[in-house]
Amino acid sequence: MMNKIKAFICILIPIALTYLLNTKFGDTPPLLKFLNPYTGFWQNAESRSIQTSKKIALKDAHEVVDVLFDDRMIPHVFAKNDHDVYYAQGYVTAMHRLWQMDFQTRFAAGRLSEVVGKKAIELDRYQRRMGMVYGAEKSLEGMMADPHSKEMILAYTAGINAYIRSLSPAKLPLEYKLLDFKPEDWTPIKCALLLKQMSAVLAMGSDEFYMSNIRKQFGTEVVKDLFPDYPFKEDPIIPVGTKWDFTPLAVPEMPSGSDQSSTTNNIRTKQKEEGIGSNNWALSGAKTASGYPILANDPHLDLSLPSIWYQIQLHAPGLNSYGVSLPGAPGIIIGFNQNIAWGVTNVAADVLDFYQVKFKDSSHSSYWYDNQWKKTSIRLEKIGIRGEKAEIDTVYYTHHGPVVYLKKPEKFSRVQNIPEGSALRWIAHEQSNELKTFYLLNRGKNYADYRKALTYYTAPAQNFIFASAENDIAITANGKFPLKWKNQGKFVLDGSDPKNDWKGWIPAAQNPTVKNPPRNFVSSANQSSTDQSYPYYINWEFSPYERAKRINDRLTVMTGATADSIRLMQTDNYSIYAQNVLASLISKLNPSGLNATQKEALSLLNNWNKRYDAKEVGASVFDLWNKRLQYNIWDDELTIEGVSMRYPSRDRTLQLILNEPNSKWIDNIRTPVKESLNDLVNEAFKYSCDSLERKYGPIGEPWQWANVKHSNVPHLAKVPGLGSKTLMIGGGKMTINAMSESNGPSWRMVVELGKTPKGHGVFPGGQSGNPGSQFYDNMIDTWAKGELYDLFFMQSPEDPSAKIITKLKIAKK
Repeated sequence: MMNKIKAFICILIPIALTYLLNTKFGDTPPLLKFLNPYTGFWQNAESRSIQTSKKIALKDAHEVVDVLFDDRMIPHVFAKNDHDVYYAQGYVTAMHRLWQMDFQTRFAAGRLSEVVGKKAIELDRYQRRMGMVYGAEKSLEGMMADPHSKEMILAYTAGINAYIRSLSPAKLPLEYKLLDFKPEDWTPIKCALLLKQMSAVLAMGSDEFYMSNIRKQFGTEVVKDLFPDYPFKEDPIIPVGTKWDFTPLAVPEMPSGSDQSSTTNNIRTKQKEEGIGSNNWALSGAKTASGYPILANDPHLDLSLPSIWYQIQLHAPGLNSYGVSLPGAPGIIIGFNQNIAWGVTNVAADVLDFYQVKFKDSSHSSYWYDNQWKKTSIRLEKIGIRGEKAEIDTVYYTHHGPVVYLKKPEKFSRVQNIPEGSALRWIAHEQSNELKTFYLLNRGKNYADYRKALTYYTAPAQNFIFASAENDIAITANGKFPLKWKNQGKFVLDGSDPKNDWKGWIPAAQNPTVKNPPRNFVSSANQSSTDQSYPYYINWEFSPYERAKRINDRLTVMTGATADSIRLMQTDNYSIYAQNVLASLISKLNPSGLNATQKEALSLLNNWNKRYDAKEVGASVFDLWNKRLQYNIWDDELTIEGVSMRYPSRDRTLQLILNEPNSKWIDNIRTPVKESLNDLVNEAFKYSCDSLERKYGPIGEPWQWANVKHSNVPHLAKVPGLGSKTLMIGGGKMTINAMSESNGPSWRMVVELGKTPKGHGVFPGGQSGNPGSQFYDNMIDTWAKGELYDLFFMQSPEDPSAKIITKLKIAKK
């Protein structure tokens, strides 16, 4: 009997081990597969010696394509037709970024649960309920209706699939092995999903839920006072006084008796956070040493490894363009060609509105609109869940769009600004064809081509900056903007009243634009698009003006500009906000009430140069002091349990500090005594010093701004060990160099126009998405130092100016 038991155990143990080592438990991959020396993660280590040339035959290639990779592994694609140039772009992008493309489109489509299981279910529901797939389907209709865009997307898709089908299990990207799944075929809808996700990122959320609650709590006059329709300090994108050379359409009238509805929940009031921002500017030849324009762009986004952008040059008949693409979408988004350069920053247009819906009954099959019951439509969202049965989520649609939540899930932060029982009207649900804009810009020759390209663009609205070798410069706040009455969408709208619906569109030719202004430069930094003379409503609130003010101050006095002077300006760490408020705050401090550490901090602030440089202790103290002071002023009134609200803007807070010392908002209503502004300023200063001392020890080197800010570039899926080191760099959200912990300049580019354009650029990462590659993060240090690489704008495959290290020849199979 004992022998039989021993024999059974001897058989059972290998079976159990085989099962355990080949099964995924939680976040741990199947260890046997992951550690397999022939197919596991070892195979992702790339040799530092690179094969100098390779030839492959692919069945969907029409003619021979030459792809030359330079010493940063940037591909320069030379094709003989449009199909092949985008086919090759798809192939080489997948070669370097396949997992990233897959992960981002799964995220956008609400399909992460298929890979990671139930823990992603709320995120997947949210993406579906926001209409991400619905919007992508509408966009794809627009793209496929245009022959150029259709060819781009189909060829790009075919190129990605050609690469996927060439992969053996050993060559799968590392993250597939970590997460234990395989790539599926690429489809055109995934390209559209990627562009929809960018719309969602750049929509910057929605505040009408908070604003409706504030209006209900405090009344309309308080809203007008604390949340004005135009900032006190502004330096708009289109210069003040620019004449509008068009006859505007009649603006819809605001309905009488606006809706007072709002919804409450238990989410805490938040300070308005700056995250998504960007800078761009262009100087005319009158301000440059060369006599030709210089254009600069640095879009600020959440940074990640693999990098958000993928550098590439595309060359085919009628096309020679260099810049950055979004992995998963064809063409070049920001870049230049022989004749023109272009870049983008976010407009932050109000193109996302919520409409409170009155349902007939709990079946949600009918809703009240225009004095009658109308039928809702239903979209059934099937969400696959790894290891479990798929879930069917029912989403109701009115004519406005999806009713995002009838009841919001608890402890899911993304839903905090969404009102329950409200339908979402969002520009990203419109049929569109943004690819056509970039198809035309990539081939553009002059200002007329730039203006034509913009007419195809819907969302996300961008400030498209332009410069040409013909010495034209221009900027346009561009997108498809609904024709609204003023402040339509500042609050949650009554979905039963047709007067609250969007009433047509601002004509594209009447979007805010300026060409060759007298000041000889154009610029944007997400501030207000125009002064108050513009006849249409785009939004009531934009990003604070400080970055724009600093840019415009510097460009106004700049002469003889070179690429290097512009490069240095992109890493300018000077704070206009500190310039505006610091002296006033210091004057309110009572030095006799400070301890030794606080007195030393005050001494440093008195001598601080107002720059958020890496080694500045003053920047750390000021930044925390300012945040605490905003909390002291606003939190007591605007944080009420069960009511979601937000703080007024930094601009409104500055106005109060400088000009309203006796404002009723200054007293802390939670205490029996009446506080003065001086009381709040002193408490905030002591708090900031004490907090820094508790976290970093005695005042000194550990308090330096770079150490406090802790900038780094995390892995896209937050996989430990695959992100960057901590970067000891300066910059802050209120400075041109708008760097926070992991949000900042995702691509810095400077282009010198002329007979032969010269491009310079860098992003914080590398071309490869493989952590085992030397090209995974090789550009981070250059980016951190504020330096740029010269970009090799090749004229032919034989161009000797580029440092080519390997070649790929794609032939027809």
